[in-house]
Amino acid sequence: MSEVVNLNKVRKDRERTEKKAEADLNARKFGRTKAERMAEAAREAQAKGRLDQLKFEDE
Repeated sequence: MSEVVNLNKVRKDRERTEKKAEADLNARKFGRTKAERMAEAAREAQAKGRLDQLKFEDE
């Protein structure tokens, strides 16, 4: 006997795996780790602090 296959389930499973693959590709391409984001934020804060130190104060 052949098994009954729900074609909607097969289609949805295939689409789900395709979207997951695309999401993984985008995560590798554009994603950053939390450590990278924290390091960038620290560099920006340090640069902003340095600029603030170099500003002339109006008298």
